[in-house]
Amino acid sequence: MEIRIQKERKGLPFFLFSLFAFAGLGLEVILAFFIEPFFYGKELNDFSTIENILHWIFTCVLWATVTYLLIKLSKNKLDFDVFSFKEKIGWQRWLLCCIFLAVSIVASIISWNGMKVVKEFLYHGWLKFIFQYLYYAFEVGLFLLIIIFAQSAGEIWFKNEKIPWGGILLALTWGIAHIFTKGDLLVGIYSSLGGILYGGVYLICKKNVLLAYPIILLMFIL
Repeated sequence: MEIRIQKERKGLPFFLFSLFAFAGLGLEVILAFFIEPFFYGKELNDFSTIENILHWIFTCVLWATVTYLLIKLSKNKLDFDVFSFKEKIGWQRWLLCCIFLAVSIVASIISWNGMKVVKEFLYHGWLKFIFQYLYYAFEVGLFLLIIIFAQSAGEIWFKNEKIPWGGILLALTWGIAHIFTKGDLLVGIYSSLGGILYGGVYLICKKNVLLAYPIILLMFIL
């Protein structure tokens, strides 16, 4: 019954919602490069500790608001509840999640020349570290919505539930955007590959957000 209903839906609204989630991530660009420099009189790289913390707090508020609105609107306008998938997964799928996590950690170690979480703690100190990782938690929540909505759109359009459509769109949006925000092609490629892995985890977890989110969060921060 669930499959029949999903096939009757149109993919475009879900695709647009995924783009809205990506646009929500982009609000940080407006905050960091236009609004805050106007008030502080300095660029993002010159922010003080307090200004960096305020930036992360303001960004989290923006992202939390967008996340809440998209979840609420998708339920009201699309009749789609992102938390409706509650099926548990067996040990084989847990093993796959662990493999994906291990691959992500190894790639991160190679990219960072060490453990990302350790290096960021040593670089920022405990106070900035706490707020930055709170910021990461909200970022993961929002780009998970890109995956969720794009996955539904892809399944409706192409009638294939085994391909990580959400991860592909995340790679083409959030991933490629890192080339411009970080000014590094390799960072963009790494983020794009990570996006596909995150989309794969969402499918492995049978679209159960409560299972997929913590795993993807660990993949992102470790």
